[in-house]
Amino acid sequence: MKLIKTEDAVGHVICHDITQIIKGVTKDAIFRKGHIVREEDIPVLLSVGKENLYVWEKQEGMLHEDEAAEILRQICQGEHMHPSGVKEGKIELIADCDGVLKVDTEGLYKVNALGEMMIASRHGNFPVKKGEKLAGTRIIPLVIEEEKMKKAKEVAGEKPLLQIRPYLHKKAGIVTTGSEVYNHRIEDTFTPVIEEKLVEYGVEVMGHKVCNDNHFMITEAIKDLLSKGCDMILCTGGMSVDPDDRTPLAIKNAGTDVVTYGAPVLPGAMFLLAYYQGNIPVMGLPGCVMYSKRTVFDLILPRILTGEILKKEDLDVLGEGGLCLNCPVCTFPNCGFGKGR
Repeated sequence: MKLIKTEDAVGHVICHDITQIIKGVTKDAIFRKGHIVREEDIPVLLSVGKENLYVWEKQEGMLHEDEAAEILRQICQGEHMHPSGVKEGKIELIADCDGVLKVDTEGLYKVNALGEMMIASRHGNFPVKKGEKLAGTRIIPLVIEEEKMKKAKEVAGEKPLLQIRPYLHKKAGIVTTGSEVYNHRIEDTFTPVIEEKLVEYGVEVMGHKVCNDNHFMITEAIKDLLSKGCDMILCTGGMSVDPDDRTPLAIKNAGTDVVTYGAPVLPGAMFLLAYYQGNIPVMGLPGCVMYSKRTVFDLILPRILTGEILKKEDLDVLGEGGLCLNCPVCTFPNCGFGKGR
């Protein structure tokens, strides 16, 4: 690559895309990499502020921005995603299916720390939909040392930095607790909220039981739904420290292993996660799930539906960004709620 005056560029090959920006109208390349400059191109190039041009002159040991972007694409791209074409030295990754995006943040940080290159991704552990952008890659200069790109592959590790875990078909059972609902003193407004969220992810509701606050009754309801083939149980209510709130005890007595009772997320601090036989999630949902649009349940449910087995440390790290601001227009999962997860 060499630098020449634009007036002297006729017959030379442009080595990078030339972008034109017209406010409110366009931001796109008017000349693509590889374009051979013609006499009539000179006024156009000057009109976009290009007094000088880089034209292609291959140097040993150096890579063009498109070649380098392809290496970054290889570093990032995992299953269930595809790349865009190279445009202005940038490649984007697009989701091939609905699921949860997983990001190797440590590897991502190491690559970006090398300098002269960048990978920008969406937050990991959040749901994505087919066709959505996941990440973009490019180098900062027009050319870069081949050795530096080798170093990027080395620090990133052998596995792709990005993966999508697709949703699995789940059959859910719902256990609604509370004497006030069981005795028809009030309407059950909790179950419809849960059913609406499950429908969003294509979950089949196989059974629904309403119990009073007797923990033996709740335990039997959980066991009955498990025996009927439910592979996920959601227990609503009875999760606080009041003497009548016995749902956590009932879940434990159903033969589950409790991962955590409590999460550093607001709304949702009284959330409980347990597993039956090691892989069937049983969740205790606090009352805020019924009231608030977004809660800890919205952070956990998508990951559960991919078959991910969560550990206590997976919930412990939810504290940073775990405060919902109850924005008038919720932009979950693009907001700060759950930042970095």
